[in-house]
Amino acid sequence: MTTGAPALSALLKRTTIDDHEEVLRACNATLKQSKGDLNTEHVRAVALLNLDRYDEAVHAFEKAGDKLKESAQLEHAYALYKSGELREAQRVAKLIPGNRGARHLEAQASYRLEDFFQAVEIYKSLSNGRDSSAENEESDLRINSSATDAQLEWKREGYLVQKKKIEREDLEAFETAYNAACGCVARGELGQGEILLRRAEALCSAADTLTDDERTAELLPIRVQQLYVLSVLGKNEQAETLASEIALQEVPDLSTRQIAQLNKLTASTKPFNPYLSHRIVHSSSELPKSDRLFGFQKSLVSQNELALDLLSSKFAGVRNFTAKYLADHTMPSTSSEVNGMSVANAAAHAQNQLGKLGLKSILPLLEKRPNDVGLILTIIHLYIVTNNHGSAITVLESFLKRLDESSSPDDQDVRFAPGLVAVMVSLYSIQGRKSHIRTELAKAASYWRHKSKSSPNLLRAAGLSHLSSANPDDQSAAGNIFENLRNDDPKDRFSIAGYVAAYAMTDLSKVKSAAEQLTPIARLTAGVDIDALDAAGVPVLPSTAGQSAGKKRAADDSAKLAKKRVRKSKLPKDYDPNKTPDPERWLPLRDRSSYRPKGKKGKQKAAALTQGGISEKGAEGLNISNSDGVAKPASTVVSASSKPQKKKKPKK
Repeated sequence: MTTGAPALSALLKRTTIDDHEEVLRACNATLKQSKGDLNTEHVRAVALLNLDRYDEAVHAFEKAGDKLKESAQLEHAYALYKSGELREAQRVAKLIPGNRGARHLEAQASYRLEDFFQAVEIYKSLSNGRDSSAENEESDLRINSSATDAQLEWKREGYLVQKKKIEREDLEAFETAYNAACGCVARGELGQGEILLRRAEALCSAADTLTDDERTAELLPIRVQQLYVLSVLGKNEQAETLASEIALQEVPDLSTRQIAQLNKLTASTKPFNPYLSHRIVHSSSELPKSDRLFGFQKSLVSQNELALDLLSSKFAGVRNFTAKYLADHTMPSTSSEVNGMSVANAAAHAQNQLGKLGLKSILPLLEKRPNDVGLILTIIHLYIVTNNHGSAITVLESFLKRLDESSSPDDQDVRFAPGLVAVMVSLYSIQGRKSHIRTELAKAASYWRHKSKSSPNLLRAAGLSHLSSANPDDQSAAGNIFENLRNDDPKDRFSIAGYVAAYAMTDLSKVKSAAEQLTPIARLTAGVDIDALDAAGVPVLPSTAGQSAGKKRAADDSAKLAKKRVRKSKLPKDYDPNKTPDPERWLPLRDRSSYRPKGKKGKQKAAALTQGGISEKGAEGLNISNSDGVAKPASTVVSASSKPQKKKKPKK
């Protein structure tokens, strides 16, 4: 123990700052002579970190014991983070007080653990107490904060993002431009995302601080994202050209390589071979713990793999795999991964059949899994495809009613999930059920207004629906909703406008100051030609499907005025206008008076027929007189086919 410090000093004098291999060899030699030297163990762990041998660094900390962990907490946390032990790295970083590096590490660990809200809060606190002496910290904070915002958008928690508008500073570095592009893509703004990705590519290509290898490594993720955007936008030729330029073996990160491979398969315009694609996708190696996909990426990759299995007719395998997965998870759930597995399970049971054939195979599953959100949405989709909106509404209403009767808080969160509420409202709007829409949105708004993590989009829709009603209670409810939204975000112009509209007719003095924040009416109506609008008239909206279902469509006036076209009569070739046509020409030949049967049997058959006369049964009670034509009761009737009896000759 006594020779450790002098040996370490001599070691540091002989080495340079970049000679980590020599430092590691010297540390190993010193520890052979002086086992357990704390300083030498510390230097050895730092050398392993600099050599990117993170698993060995973690093993070194575990072997050295708690003393080294306590004296080198930041290095220990960093080694855990780089080796994929994210939860433990987050825990250790939290224990380091007053260290900005530890806060950055904690934020990064939270980011990789997909605890993006916690990462946002840490970066916000670091930005407020920024250290001017820290080099490039401002740039790092901006890059990491924008990346966290993009992840929130991908996770469908964009309402937590404070900054959505693209600013000039986002276009100054390729990292921030790329993160801004990812946020736009996650929100569905693909056109804006494509422009920002081109900007990020140009900035990265022109960066002087990067080496050629570093530039290539940074450009590959940008181009992989470009490939995805071009494919979704339908620019197939550009996507295929870009895909041919991406070399998968040059992608350093295995997770990015896997995504690039899937994007290249989808961008190809060649005839699709599901069996070959299945072999390519499933031949990729397993990702290490330090380079795992994010949750939304993992869910999409899993769905792609299951889709390839279904296209390859591996129905039994998909059915068994998804059934086992669903058995390990509770229902109902709003998880996209769980519900994606439910959809794949339903497709496997239906064997990729749609319409009524698919419903026939899937509906029995609803009895076994009545609270499976993915299955219910699949059934609703198939009903809509078959234009059976009534059954779709019935299925969803029954499911929501079951959740209403449940006392579980998790079930209530699913009941009023914005996505399910949106589906219900959309189905009601197809049939024109405005009162049902208002009721459903009111119930959802009442539920989420008392939650800490509410959905502003759902509350805006509920407030707008209440505003369209003439009921004073609905107007008051709209005012309360928009007032709460305005308190949460005072700069939200939509909430301000709704707040003003709700109280303008009842309490104008209350919203007068808020109305001044909106764009003046004079500016909005500038350039509007009132005379032209007056001359054009008021447009009439077409009636909805529900309103027109019980009414007959009015006949077109032009159809009433249209003259009926008289067809030219067709006459036979041998027609003689001077010859009187046969009045019995429309009757069958055997029914005409001129018909004479041939042969003995034909004559007998004709005699038995009653053409226009009375049948044998009908003539039993009548006696037709040939003299006066009066029908009289008769005691006997002689059959038409009977022969008169011959008189016997008298005997001589």
